[in-house]
Amino acid sequence: MSSLYEFDKDLKKSYPVLCGADEAGRGPLCGPVCCAAVILKDDFMCDEINDSKKLTEKKRDKLFDVIIQNSVAYSIVMVGPAVIDEINILNASLEGMKQAVKQLSFTPDLLIVDGNKIPKNMDIETQALVKGDAKSLSIAAASILAKVSRDRYMDELHRKYPQYQLNKHKGYPTKLHYELIAEYGIQDFYRKSFFKKRPELLKYVN
Repeated sequence: MSSLYEFDKDLKKSYPVLCGADEAGRGPLCGPVCCAAVILKDDFMCDEINDSKKLTEKKRDKLFDVIIQNSVAYSIVMVGPAVIDEINILNASLEGMKQAVKQLSFTPDLLIVDGNKIPKNMDIETQALVKGDAKSLSIAAASILAKVSRDRYMDELHRKYPQYQLNKHKGYPTKLHYELIAEYGIQDFYRKSFFKKRPELLKYVN
């Protein structure tokens, strides 16, 4: 039996309606940070679910549908570059998770959030769980929903701006990505604050 399932099962003894939340895309130079919240069915158990970073893209895509089919409620929120530039990536991630929880059709008894920070002014009890996507089935499920949703968004963006090859690096700061930025400059979907805080990147900002 999955240790991630057991972790959630223990929490549900005190908090029957448990919600997990996570984000994907804090590190990239462009695109949104994607936040997800999910309440899984009580009897749902899946040994394949784990931290999204430990799974292949094919496996994540398969589990995305499985998670949605076995959720009581779920929500996915994208927070764009303009907001990230305005309030910083940490606050944008926390605000996105807060909005995802608010959009759920059920109010959880407890929200568990991956990391060591929790969103401000939550109306429900909220706990931070470091490396939660490797400990809790609910958080791991949320991490998969967030990661797959963001990757699909970046693939759509790639079709509009093929010169950046976003389908390959998903916006992360790879050598190839820097080379393409140097050649083509940056667009509105880039996080300009990520460049301004890093002197070695300033030359890419128009």
